[in-house]
Amino acid sequence: MREHDGPVNTIRPDPDALLRTIGRQDGVRGRLKLFLGAAPGVGKTYEMLMQAARRRDAGEDVVIGVIETHGRAETEQRAAGFEIIPRRAIDHRGQSLHEMDLDAIIARRPALVLIDELAHTNAPGCRHDKRWQDVEEVLNAGIDVYSTLNVQHLESLNDVVASFARLRVRETLPDRVLDHAEIEVVDIPPGELIERLKAGKVYVPQEASRALAHFFSHSNLTALRELALRRAAQAVDAQMLDYLRAHALEGTWAAGERLLVAVGADARAQEVVRAGKRLADSLSAPWTAVHIETGPASPNSALPNSGSREELAAALHLASQLGAQVATVPAAGLAEGLAHMAADLRATILVLGQGARRGLFRRDALSAQLAALGLGAALHIVPRGAPRPRPAPPRDAPFDPAAWLLPPGLLISGALIACVTLAGVMFAALGSVTNIALLYLLPVMLAATRYGLWTGIVTGLLSSLAYNFFFIPPVHTFTIADPQNLITVVVLLAVAMVVSHMAGRLRDTAMLSRASAVRSSALAGFARQLTGIGAAGDLGRVLCEEGAGLLGCYTVLLMPQDGALVEIAASPPDTALQALDRVVAQWAFDNRRPAGRGSDTLSAAEWLFLPVEAGGKALAVLGVAHPDAARPVRADLLPMLTSFLDQAGLALDRIRLEAERGQMRRLEERDALRAALLSSVSHDLRTPLTAVIGLLGNVTPANPEQERVLTLARAEGERLQRFVANLLDMVRIETGAVEWRPEPVDLAEAVSSAVHDLRHLLGARPLLIGIAPDLPLVRLDPRLLHHCLINLIENAAHYSPAETPIRIEARPDADGLDLRVIDEGPGLPPGAEGRVFETFTRLEGSDRKGGTGLGLAIVKGFAEAMGLQARAANRTDGSGACFTLHMPGALLWKESDQP
Repeated sequence: MREHDGPVNTIRPDPDALLRTIGRQDGVRGRLKLFLGAAPGVGKTYEMLMQAARRRDAGEDVVIGVIETHGRAETEQRAAGFEIIPRRAIDHRGQSLHEMDLDAIIARRPALVLIDELAHTNAPGCRHDKRWQDVEEVLNAGIDVYSTLNVQHLESLNDVVASFARLRVRETLPDRVLDHAEIEVVDIPPGELIERLKAGKVYVPQEASRALAHFFSHSNLTALRELALRRAAQAVDAQMLDYLRAHALEGTWAAGERLLVAVGADARAQEVVRAGKRLADSLSAPWTAVHIETGPASPNSALPNSGSREELAAALHLASQLGAQVATVPAAGLAEGLAHMAADLRATILVLGQGARRGLFRRDALSAQLAALGLGAALHIVPRGAPRPRPAPPRDAPFDPAAWLLPPGLLISGALIACVTLAGVMFAALGSVTNIALLYLLPVMLAATRYGLWTGIVTGLLSSLAYNFFFIPPVHTFTIADPQNLITVVVLLAVAMVVSHMAGRLRDTAMLSRASAVRSSALAGFARQLTGIGAAGDLGRVLCEEGAGLLGCYTVLLMPQDGALVEIAASPPDTALQALDRVVAQWAFDNRRPAGRGSDTLSAAEWLFLPVEAGGKALAVLGVAHPDAARPVRADLLPMLTSFLDQAGLALDRIRLEAERGQMRRLEERDALRAALLSSVSHDLRTPLTAVIGLLGNVTPANPEQERVLTLARAEGERLQRFVANLLDMVRIETGAVEWRPEPVDLAEAVSSAVHDLRHLLGARPLLIGIAPDLPLVRLDPRLLHHCLINLIENAAHYSPAETPIRIEARPDADGLDLRVIDEGPGLPPGAEGRVFETFTRLEGSDRKGGTGLGLAIVKGFAEAMGLQARAANRTDGSGACFTLHMPGALLWKESDQP
């Protein structure tokens, strides 16, 4: 639903449409071309490859991110010749799954990447749950994307497909993905697709037989084909409207039908809504239900009384349930508002209810007024049915004199006319009656300004009759003897009519301006309250109170805490939700869509839940419910509530960011204190430790027992010295003070040096060193590499049985060289391969528990400083862990590198 500010006299570019158009043409974000099909096997991937080949042959950089050939020979042949980005292996529950390597594609930065099956669900462990989210990140990196999609994977069509295919599609994507995509429909007749299926060109024979018996029936394929063509047409129509609005182009541009249904505040409004829905369904056209607010005192009054208010709310609620976009438009006149709305929506058909007569006056003559305004849409008039009988008042009901004083204020206007007449009689007694007629304009202006146009017209008629009766000879009769007096009465009546009309229009305009000012003031006041709020609970209380006051209903705000939605605030405070309401609220939060009573999802609930969003994600959900559980909340006021929710979402996001910033500040202060403490302690320990180890080395043992004790003391002293060195190294890494001086390094010599320094720790443990003598030298910092090897070997020695060997090997691969340290311990817990390199990390339930948690963090820091990659994984050939230092090919020493 949306709320418009009213008609304007000139066509200007629509800001939202202009932003969307610029976003598609700015060249910063990549462009998405979507090959849309009705079912598998229509040739989407093949057509995508053909068009990509043309761009490649034209000199553009085109790569394949992921292509699913499903064993089809034609597709595999067409994919040959393209550069393919290798997929990333993901270990999930002992199985190796392969998914598209998003980071490799972004690092490669081609001009165009082919990503098949947009609705695919990624394996656990990927950055995004869905492939279309990966595509969004690729597009944001400025890379064009070609992708494929079957129409049944669209979220909005999921239920429709399930209704006739008897199959619920689990992998879906939101329709908004199509908003900025260029769509090409790949289509073949159902009979030809079935022949392809029988020929084994879609599935293998066993799967083809099963598909023919279920999903690939002729009726299903025909329905899917129609859905694909219609959905593509809708997307193209929406993009065309964006272009027209962004460039302020006039005209209906009736490439497709678009309906606008005028909803009044009367008992027939729901009939008009249902008629508009039937017409929209027959034309397969989008439709909008609009109510024109023309001021409380006008003949087209939007809300003249409480009964009309309820009828309007019910009609707008019905339109929303039937799938219409609902809008309210304040305007000076009914015809002007409808014409403006039709022009804004580029409506091709305007649906109206047939007007009714009241005495000698018609309620509306819209067709002539709309024609005079140049309406470019066809009119569809819904004929009136039999009038509904009004309930008779009870016999004992008290007499209500106000019911006979219509329009309102007529009694007061009559009293004013009497006062003016009395004053005129007094003036006439003084001998001057020339300008008495002008006095009667005063009650006319007051009545029209205060009570509306029709009250002003009636007051003008009564004023002319009073002037004739009391002041035109012969007095006290309605006879006019002098023709000049007849002219005076006619002129007085005409002036009274004109003044009434102008004053009434002025009043209507003032009322609309005041209503708009009230809405703006409410939004501004709400925004001012939000600026001073620093806690989510206070914001929830303000939002609930404002929402309850606006809609006259119950409100409750829920926010996620510990994986569940929890009530933060409510109005009234003792409001409680049932189990079904909580399920609906969770669905609205997870799907970022309204749910509950009055929506198109889970409408059996008593509450309507609206998500509070900011930054493209839901932060909370607001529930609203009418005090009378059998009635929905007023649909015409929901646009104002939506504005409140938008502001509340920004405020919640601000509160969250402030809390995160405070937490980051505390973490930075803690890290700075920790670094200073570690540096101070390390330097203070280093000097005495060096002296102690030196003294132990100079002591000559007198017997074997003393030699054993001295050896153990020196080993523990060296171990403590390594801990101190690790502390210093960690401080250097965190402060960015690591400098490396590359020089050619022989890996065999580097490993031997590290093993020699650990001889006391390793003792008699077997070591298996597999480093071929013909391996090339590597440009590394020998000091940093020594630290890395010391920590890796010490880690393997500490966390594996003493009798098991440690294997150190170096093997070349396609992209460089891998240096591995392999032990035979219990290994790493699943999913801990990345966390094991974090600072002070000690994993429970694995062979990495215990110790300071610094050794592997230092390995990662020094490795990255030298341009290496540090990886951890469990062995595939037995129990144990494998730590790898990957050295890219650019670091390998070549003969050409010699000076």
